[in-house]
Amino acid sequence: MADTETMPVPDAISRYLSGAREAETRFLADLVRLPSDNPPGDCAAHAARTAELLEGLGFTVERHVVPEAEVHANGMISAVNLVVRHRFGPGGKVIALNAHGDVVPPGEGWTRDPYGAEIVDGWMYGRGVAVSKSDFATYAFALLALRESGLELDGAVELHLTYDEEAGGAIGPGILLREKISQPDLAIAAGFSYAVVNAHNGCLHLEVQVDGRSAHAAMPFTGVDALQAANAALSALYATRGTLSATVSRIAGIGSPQLTVGLISGGINTNVVPDRVTFRLDRRMIPEENPQDVEDGLRRLIGAAVATVPGARATIRRILLAEPLTPLPGAEVLSAALCEEASRIMGETITTRGVPLYTDARHYAAAGVPIVLFGAGPHTIEEANAHRADERLKLDDLFKATEVVARALARLLR
Repeated sequence: MADTETMPVPDAISRYLSGAREAETRFLADLVRLPSDNPPGDCAAHAARTAELLEGLGFTVERHVVPEAEVHANGMISAVNLVVRHRFGPGGKVIALNAHGDVVPPGEGWTRDPYGAEIVDGWMYGRGVAVSKSDFATYAFALLALRESGLELDGAVELHLTYDEEAGGAIGPGILLREKISQPDLAIAAGFSYAVVNAHNGCLHLEVQVDGRSAHAAMPFTGVDALQAANAALSALYATRGTLSATVSRIAGIGSPQLTVGLISGGINTNVVPDRVTFRLDRRMIPEENPQDVEDGLRRLIGAAVATVPGARATIRRILLAEPLTPLPGAEVLSAALCEEASRIMGETITTRGVPLYTDARHYAAAGVPIVLFGAGPHTIEEANAHRADERLKLDDLFKATEVVARALARLLR
């Protein structure tokens, strides 16, 4: 077989995609206009519409309905995983392209309709337009370009379009890989256009329930103040947070570990000693950290702090553990192809780096599948307004990313 590093990719891909821009824009707009917020995670209708659009492009779409019990256990209402498989030859590698269609709720502060897919000065606005409904379009049209190019390729490309990334990915990519619905050799997951991501942080979510004993506020000494105990735990956590910046990952783009307490609730009334306080924390872990060691340390810290209030007790429950992503052997062929094509198409040098997020890519890595992240989006999540008001995507980045993916796939399948 010829060397994919030196073999030129025919211009048929570029010619096809240049004529498909309006169709790709309509495809993405259709996806943005149909809500798929998670929570609440009622995503079956969006999956059904996506499948219809893909079939309209001539693809055969497998609909893998996630069993109701698993959906509910994952805190969602409905989920359907979509798989498209296209084989170009009898041999070669199977390369999976994964993006998620569930999105965070819009929240407040929008100046555009979050479901309007409005285009202003070349940017499309809407919830999920950048993270990551855009890569439904990127990957579908990249595969379409390969199919229509007439290139002699060997191998297969699969689209894995899932709907539970915001809830952890266990019933999306997790099921596809665990139940061997797909067994790819390599994978690319949703990302942005100006870097090929080969590493990311892990994440631990813990729920801490601090129990005391209620009492009348006129005689607080007859109770056990759960808020006092929770405050001791929170003070210990924030003191620890102040030390995390001293540790920095060796991987560019990752930075330091982070800790955030994002939710808190408790108490009965103003004149009652609180009998229970519950809070949830988010601990971001750099790839060099051991997740079990991090969790054990947090449990010891919280337990010791709560114990300073006699009679108080803490119950700690793990909500989520997302392992950090580190490069697997074999991922370098993906990175090389994507970096070279992206540098040519994006007009600047594109390299590999890490990001301080966590993604569904970790499920592929855990299954032994080398994976990197690349897709449609600007240089930073801040520029995209990802997960905040007025989320947006520059359409030119969508078109360029689609061409990059298509051309990289062509190199890998020849």
